Amino acid sequence: MKKALIFFLSILAFVMAVHAQDNGAKRWTAELEGGAVFSGYNEARVPNAGGTLVSLSEDLDIAARAYYRLRLSYAISRRHELSLLYAPLTLKAKGTLPGAVNFSGVLFPQGSAVDGIYTFNSYRLTYRYRLVDKPRLRLDIGFTAKIRDAEIALATPSVTASKTNTGFVPLLHLRLAWDWSQKLGLLLEADGAAAKQGRAEDVLLALNWRVSPRAQLRFGYRFVEGGADVDEVYNFAWIHYLAVGLAYRF
Repeated sequence: MKKALIFFLSILAFVMAVHAQDNGAKRWTAELEGGAVFSGYNEARVPNAGGTLVSLSEDLDIAARAYYRLRLSYAISRRHELSLLYAPLTLKAKGTLPGAVNFSGVLFPQGSAVDGIYTFNSYRLTYRYRLVDKPRLRLDIGFTAKIRDAEIALATPSVTASKTNTGFVPLLHLRLAWDWSQKLGLLLEADGAAAKQGRAEDVLLALNWRVSPRAQLRFGYRFVEGGADVDEVYNFAWIHYLAVGLAYRF
């Protein structure tokens, strides 16, 4: 994953070098988002054929925790923009299994006290095109190249079983910003795709508050939903975020 981040950062560094003669134009936007994240459903079966379906959110308990995301965007021109997103996520579960579970080749007996780990780190490079550009309404469409770094694990003091997966996922991208006043507006931002093997959605709906010509605060709700249904693994999850963010243009 370090190689993926270095690759994405190299792309933005190249774009910045090409446009080095911007005469002070404010082309960069840095965004920090954080808040609380908690789990809806989170079901896994490893392997898909022969494994036992276990719910990390119902058979076990997943505590809410703090999260953060970082995005850096570069406006190539008035209508074209590239952005990088780093979105780490790890949720931890704990509890007693209500039944025997065969997980990744390891049998956990009924009544086992286990710790569960759900990791879904995301690295994304997004290109978006400004389709509508009005003073109070902006609509961007584009594509996102996503690399996921995922792990699902169950562990007792004596044994651990896990399933890891690193893969590339192409997504469609949409961003809609509507300002109903000079200070306040709504933001809808989404990445998503669906196929026979699974689906992925990441959607944010937020209230934007412009605190200065360069800075905006946001308050909203985000959800990440989806998963995979393939031979190696069955896993679908719905993750909820209470989000607070800051975007700064420079």
